[in-house]
Amino acid sequence: MSKNRKIAISAALLGLAVMFVAVMIYQSRKVTVLEVGIFAGSNWDVANANSYVIIDKAIEKFEATHENVKVHYYSGIRKESYSEWLSRQVLLGKEPDVFMVLGEDFNQFAEIGIMKDLEQLMENDPDFDQNCYYATTLQAGQYGGRQYALPYETVPILMFVNKSLLNREGIAVPDNDWTWEDLYRISQKVTKDRDGDGLLDQFGTYNYNWMSAVYSNGAKLFDENGTESYFNDERVTEAVRFAKEITELNRTQKVTKDDFDSGNVAFMPLPFTEYRIYKTYPYKIKKYTKFQWDCITLPAGKDGGNTSDINTLLMGISNHTNQEQLAWEFLKLLTYDEEIQMDLFRYSQGVSVLKQVTCSRETEEILQEDMEKNEKFIDNKLVSDVIENGVVTPKFPKYADAVIMADNEINRMIEDDDNIDNSMRILQRQIGKYLRR
Repeated sequence: MSKNRKIAISAALLGLAVMFVAVMIYQSRKVTVLEVGIFAGSNWDVANANSYVIIDKAIEKFEATHENVKVHYYSGIRKESYSEWLSRQVLLGKEPDVFMVLGEDFNQFAEIGIMKDLEQLMENDPDFDQNCYYATTLQAGQYGGRQYALPYETVPILMFVNKSLLNREGIAVPDNDWTWEDLYRISQKVTKDRDGDGLLDQFGTYNYNWMSAVYSNGAKLFDENGTESYFNDERVTEAVRFAKEITELNRTQKVTKDDFDSGNVAFMPLPFTEYRIYKTYPYKIKKYTKFQWDCITLPAGKDGGNTSDINTLLMGISNHTNQEQLAWEFLKLLTYDEEIQMDLFRYSQGVSVLKQVTCSRETEEILQEDMEKNEKFIDNKLVSDVIENGVVTPKFPKYADAVIMADNEINRMIEDDDNIDNSMRILQRQIGKYLRR
């Protein structure tokens, strides 16, 4: 081989080596950006001045263990504008890699393929155990039997109890295994005209509706796929009859939120978030200060238990992400990391979706911090049991419209229908026809 040829080959090899080193240096310095979609404030429509604290702490923790990765989100997007913003990003092909999913959007997003099916990612991750979640919160992120989102934060419905009113009437606060019969008996006793003007001014319940009764009577309204409805199930009909009986105690008078806030109502279902925020300083001074109050489970029907529905905020991964593994790791950090999930009790008003976190001694201590000395926070075990045994509404495209149709008709029955059984059979045919269209 000639000397010139050897020189040429050596120069070429050197050039390739230089190029390789340059590419490696470039790659090592290249920053990967992971986009995250979140909204400001609380998903539960209560005051929250710390809406970005948890996400910022999670980002700091994630970036510390992922060199040359930056996590970015747009601040200032309010919950009421979030669905529109996210839908616009989807239409532009710019949806975030990881994003919060509102309940009203989940069905549609899963159906049209916006969110990634997480089953394979979950199965292939040896450090992931889905049994750490409450089964009900995990179920909230399922569509068609597949997992499309993981739970981030959850809120159960509990029964508000006006202890001062019950004490005045010589009635003990019911235990957590109380029944419909207990609710009716107490409501019947406390409903009265206290000032003698001919109008009721003290009531048993506010905002206790037929759906709450259905959930606690072991019944369901639809199958998971939205192909069948069960409004003629005796347990559903029985729940509607009970809701009518409770309503009739008010003698056609409309019970209002003002009646409740003034301390003139014994019971009202409310989300755990409201319990948290109005049991602690400084919000306690703004509401429910005229009476002592607490929360217990909802009453059980004769065919059910002390169960209620739960509302879960979900997070998913874009089906079009170019950073699947990073997106999965960040999603897992937010929903599965115990430190981040513990921060929900510090900076939010909901409940962690991890059983071990919610039931921990540390959580109990956090919840008790802002309580007055004479107040005791609701038992962690009770909250955990309510979530574990809660009802998750099915996910199918026509669900919301079907429920509105049913609610309008059933409220009419409660107001002025004496033949509940026949009306429920007619409603079953109407809803079934709508589902089959």
